[in-house]
Amino acid sequence: MSLNIIDLIKGQLGPAFVSQAALQYGESESGISKAISGLLPAVVGGMADNSDNPLVLNAILNSSSPALLGDLTGNSANNSSIASVLTQIFGNNLNGLINSIATYAGISNNSSDSLLHSVTGATVGTISKYAVDNNLDKAGISSLLNDQKGIVSTLLPVGFSFASVGMGDWDARYKFDNDKDAINMPAHEEPKPEVTRSTTLNGTFPDRNKEKDNSIWKWLLPLLLLIAAAYFIWKQCEQTETTTTTTVTDSGEVVTDTVTTTGSNAATGMSANQVDEDIDLNGTPLRGYKGGMEDRMIAFLKSDGYKNAQNDDALKDNWYNFDHVNFKMGSADQLEAGSEEQLQNLVAILKAYPDAKVKIGGYTDKTGDEVKNQKLSEDRANFIRSWLDKQGIGSQVTGADGYGSEFATVDATASDAERAVDRKMAVRFAK
Repeated sequence: MSLNIIDLIKGQLGPAFVSQAALQYGESESGISKAISGLLPAVVGGMADNSDNPLVLNAILNSSSPALLGDLTGNSANNSSIASVLTQIFGNNLNGLINSIATYAGISNNSSDSLLHSVTGATVGTISKYAVDNNLDKAGISSLLNDQKGIVSTLLPVGFSFASVGMGDWDARYKFDNDKDAINMPAHEEPKPEVTRSTTLNGTFPDRNKEKDNSIWKWLLPLLLLIAAAYFIWKQCEQTETTTTTTVTDSGEVVTDTVTTTGSNAATGMSANQVDEDIDLNGTPLRGYKGGMEDRMIAFLKSDGYKNAQNDDALKDNWYNFDHVNFKMGSADQLEAGSEEQLQNLVAILKAYPDAKVKIGGYTDKTGDEVKNQKLSEDRANFIRSWLDKQGIGSQVTGADGYGSEFATVDATASDAERAVDRKMAVRFAK
């Protein structure tokens, strides 16, 4: 199975980047996320179509991945190499892509342009880093890019088309068609009207049975297209957004640990039933999800469920998964932006209920080396415990354990999306 490089790139375009870009460009986070969901497959698809282009390959080989990935909103915008890559893969269609993404995401053209450079920088930087870590030469990078052709076409967001980009077999006409209706052709491409006659060349009337057969398709074809569109939308609603932490051992083994969110709004980290709203904490609003971690923890405390628990055994099986506590790629001590906001919510809950105590847990799936997975999950759990201690509630945190794949339920041979349920950070009440 070929590597899905998009999973690695998404790790650079997570909540931290979305928050920073929204603040810098004066746009909403939802608009930024929506734009990224359209730009990422476009950029990766364009580079895949240019997998043998020397200028694109040189840009990847010669880029400084730490510099690019360290400041995507700054370095990418002013990087001549990134501008050259965009020209190579989109050519005269570059402005059309920028305008269409702006319209689709509800952001300005300037923001769309800046995001395009940032997404391209994240793509080039991530591939460059992967190439260095795995000793890939030009041929190896070319092969990696070429492998993405079968992936990008499945990642188009609902209601959006890359017809105007004209990459690979997506569409040869370089036009956008967001609502899937007939594409308007330029005047020089408009077909000439076809003159029909009511009789054949020998003066007889045409075969009416054939006309009836043709008329069936007038209603059957749209029906089939409607069914196909409904199936596509349904599959999109099951999409999984994966933020992957990937490390490569000296022996070449790839170990992954990923935080995953599932739902129709995967690009924003929200599922269809997760709506950002105020959660009531004894009169103090906390920003969270109805039915999310904070909401359920507060409901448990208000119900006296914690007070009535006789011992730790009564609480040990009731874990609350964090919605937005993510670590940067390959790190156990650097949180993604947005993570501290949810941790602050946990601090507020514990301060409102000073008698309550909690325990932190980290988990991975069954892939990779179990010893390393267990250590990674333990280091991350201990980091969160240390962070909470600095907020003055250390006495309310009884422990932090990494469980690796001990409690993973999905087989290692399953797909990445299926294994995602086993990769998480969580908290539970303790006595």
